[in-house]
Amino acid sequence: MEVLQSIWNVVVAVANLLVELVQFIAPWTPLLAWIAFWLLAVNWKVLYPILMKGGMIGVILTGLMAILVWSVIAEPDGGVHRLYGLAVSNTTGKTIYVTSLIVIAFMCGSVQLSGACDRFCRFEEPQPEDARSH
Repeated sequence: MEVLQSIWNVVVAVANLLVELVQFIAPWTPLLAWIAFWLLAVNWKVLYPILMKGGMIGVILTGLMAILVWSVIAEPDGGVHRLYGLAVSNTTGKTIYVTSLIVIAFMCGSVQLSGACDRFCRFEEPQPEDARSH
């Protein structure tokens, strides 16, 4: 019976560990999804030349609109954000958040372009259909 009790204790301990891990990771899930998207779902070999030809203006304008809309819609408690030990205004805090997300996206692009995740990122270009085959 002691063996069964020991096995049961191990099962309970593993279950408790899994619950604690889920509770620890759950608040970080949106950020992890953001990183996974920009690292594994975006073909940066195609996107990078588009950004360099003027697409960066669209990224900047989209970021500015996100900051403006987000700062009007969701004000923090007390009207200030507590970031890195500083009390910053609502718009400044939202600017830091949006800029951080954009920087994380570009860092994911740098990692993908460096070849560090080539095993996981295999983008196949669509083959044009032959017009004579129809």
